[in-house]
Amino acid sequence: MKIYIGHASKLNFKKELYQPIRESQLNLEHEIILPHEIYSEASDFVTRDIIKTCDVMIAEVSFPATGLGIELGWADSAGTPIICIYRKGQKVVESLNVITDNFIEYVDTDDMMNKISDIIRDVTR
Repeated sequence: MKIYIGHASKLNFKKELYQPIRESQLNLEHEIILPHEIYSEASDFVTRDIIKTCDVMIAEVSFPATGLGIELGWADSAGTPIICIYRKGQKVVESLNVITDNFIEYVDTDDMMNKISDIIRDVTR
């Protein structure tokens, strides 16, 4: 499965998102696209085109962000299923309800990874 991970730049994404994902079993079993890793390596990376080829987009939506909103719009337009995850206590932007009803709250990195693993396992069945 090809999974695109979107997030706000305000999030400490390298430590709180990228590192746990790269160290997980999911990383061994699926193709995980972490956009800021690729941006630094490939000048021809076109997010809109990549999202169209993904089986699912997981968006960390604890912080509102224009860029993430654009990516979510592209995923929705392409028919890519969207799963939103957010840290407990964060207020999620209500407009996200228009593009998905899949919202997962997590309390810490371990909880986040367990829930993402469960979601992906359910999607691949």
